[in-house]
Amino acid sequence: MTGAHVKKSRNRQIGAFGEATIAAYLQSRNFEIIDRNWRIKEGEIDLIASDQSGVIHFVEVKTRSSLAFGDPLEAIDRSKARRLQRLALAWLVTNHHFGHEFSIDVAAVLLTADGSHSIDYRENIL
Repeated sequence: MTGAHVKKSRNRQIGAFGEATIAAYLQSRNFEIIDRNWRIKEGEIDLIASDQSGVIHFVEVKTRSSLAFGDPLEAIDRSKARRLQRLALAWLVTNHHFGHEFSIDVAAVLLTADGSHSIDYRENIL
């Protein structure tokens, strides 16, 4: 396996860990995970969850193993936020929930050298 393939595989593992970590975090807050990695040609939504009041949360998860490339949440620029909004609306229409209250959230998981991690979760970024 080439170096690029090893790096891509490691990045996928890190991303999967981050998504699983945030799914568990949401469940600990009594959210129900509705969907994971919902994809259409315009993009993907990492996690879709419903809170106790019925609000649907569309969650973009960013996971990093260091801050060498900046804070994970810095990867969510205005263009990415707009795309998330379009994807959320597409999910709502596709799943017959158009008009339902929703929130676009972002979550950052930062892995530390000692094997632990931190979570920064921000609701309703738009």
